[in-house]
Amino acid sequence: MRWLAVIAALCALSACTAEPKWADDSAVTQARYTHDGPTSLTLITAINNRSGNGGHSALLVNGSERVLWDPAGTWWHPTVPERNDVLFGMNPTVYDFYLDYHARETFHVVLQEVEVSPEVADQALALVKANGAAGNATCAITTSRILQALGLPQMSLSYFPVQVMEDFAKLPGVSERKIFDDSPDSNSDVLRYRAQQAAKAAAAG
Repeated sequence: MRWLAVIAALCALSACTAEPKWADDSAVTQARYTHDGPTSLTLITAINNRSGNGGHSALLVNGSERVLWDPAGTWWHPTVPERNDVLFGMNPTVYDFYLDYHARETFHVVLQEVEVSPEVADQALALVKANGAAGNATCAITTSRILQALGLPQMSLSYFPVQVMEDFAKLPGVSERKIFDDSPDSNSDVLRYRAQQAAKAAAAG
């Protein structure tokens, strides 16, 4: 199949991995989440409120399961297994937590959603799972490469999140939503939660 050949090409072109991770099968199976909405792709872009520059690109894929492609991302949660930048179990609560982490006083988040066929959604799932961990500062180029590999003619290859966002906006039927939050830029509450979870795990082990 054509898209299997595309997967092989993406694997060859992937940047050097920064922090490869591989959750075990039981954790991934337990976390697996199927969303009852239409099959879709949602591009997530963090935009600096002061400069207007893009800070991060990610892609929520809703197909036979819902996962988040978060290339070179910094977000983490103890209940969310990760395999090389693919975060499993993207139920509404976890997804909202992810968005809240990125929307803060210095950044807002732009969500662009487009409905796709089940076949395209599952091709996207296969592509993000096959890509491997993205290198630092390659979130936009790896995301745009995956979107281009899906046959979306509007998508160009770019290292800039805003350019990827602008290309995605040209897709027919795209809806857009922006999230603003005045929480501190340090995300100290999120970091504190991580530390508490790590301490609990250490005490239990």
